[in-house]
Amino acid sequence: MTAQDYKAQAYQAPASVGRLQTSALAVGAIALVLGCFLGLRDLDNFFRAYLMSYMLILGFALGSLGLLMLQHLTSGQWGIMIRRPLESATRTIPLLLVLFLPIFFFGMEHLYGAWLHPEEPLSKMQVSYLTPGWYRIRAGIYFFVWLLLMFLFNRWSRQQDVNRDDRALRQRFKQFAGPGIILYVFTISFAAIDWVMSISPHWASTIYGFLYVAGQLISSMALMAIVVVFLARTGPLAGLLQKRHLWQFGGLLFAFNMLWAYFSFSQLLIIWSGNLPEEITFYRTRLYGSWGIVAIVVLIFHFFVPFFLLLSKDLKRNQNLLPKVAMWMIFMRLVDLYWLTQPEFYRSAAPHALDFVLPIALLGLWLAYFAWNLKREPLLPLGDPKLAGAIANEH
Repeated sequence: MTAQDYKAQAYQAPASVGRLQTSALAVGAIALVLGCFLGLRDLDNFFRAYLMSYMLILGFALGSLGLLMLQHLTSGQWGIMIRRPLESATRTIPLLLVLFLPIFFFGMEHLYGAWLHPEEPLSKMQVSYLTPGWYRIRAGIYFFVWLLLMFLFNRWSRQQDVNRDDRALRQRFKQFAGPGIILYVFTISFAAIDWVMSISPHWASTIYGFLYVAGQLISSMALMAIVVVFLARTGPLAGLLQKRHLWQFGGLLFAFNMLWAYFSFSQLLIIWSGNLPEEITFYRTRLYGSWGIVAIVVLIFHFFVPFFLLLSKDLKRNQNLLPKVAMWMIFMRLVDLYWLTQPEFYRSAAPHALDFVLPIALLGLWLAYFAWNLKREPLLPLGDPKLAGAIANEH
């Protein structure tokens, strides 16, 4: 057995990851059965809650794909510690493809009646663009691009473990990461338009897709902060995770939250200043009544509270506090998705039982598959030449 083989065995996922997989699968399966039971009585509510929950877990996988390519493009040491968890998260995209099938085959009538059976006439472009056939073709293109990027970057990462001195391979990472990021931004933007914004076909925003790009980066970065601390407490990363790593993760989480706030405010400012009847419907629905209360909650607890907490250098370097802030931000991502999607269907912001059950179901299934993928590879990219510097003890 070579020294590289010994290292690979030393950095395998601990037993706690297996326990997480089992627990998450059990909780997710039970919640999914309960959700299906409740959904049989009300398919409209089922698919509306399902779409919101699906966009949450989609953010974990695609945000991780974006971060993975960003790390390769910048060659930053900040991504070495989380590179294998990022790769494991991207390998859940096949599960997301399977979980999209209920919407693909059965959910369109319950989600997109506004353009399938419009009460108000649509434009010629909308009539030709918003059709079930083109909707499904575009969804196939999005998943093809995501699966291709996932396959390439995971395959090359495994090759790097074997051929550590292959400079051409390192150059290939960088060459493909830039175009890959562009493809990621374009595909998720159009997917957000197709899957969410088209719920209200008479309203449009050119910034809408970027809200999901920023939100996915928040979700995935928060997840990585939680996962790395978890692995440092229970597995072979103990002693390798240092305060400077946590400070970098907290700094990126702060930056992505600022980016999300910038896109959100820009969209509001442009629509508010334009004050056009066909554009203001989005905020007229969401800024008044009980939905206005949810908007205030999102503003305070999604932006202001994390903003002031993550300003603290001590908090960003604290293994106990940073994961708690990250968990809170993931929860607020769900609240934000609730605010983005559900006002198109309901006048009241009071949640339905399915709005609690289905997020737990899909999150449980996704975490179980993520944990299974995490066990398949060493927890560190052993062939990366920057690994030694990334895990060196700080002075």
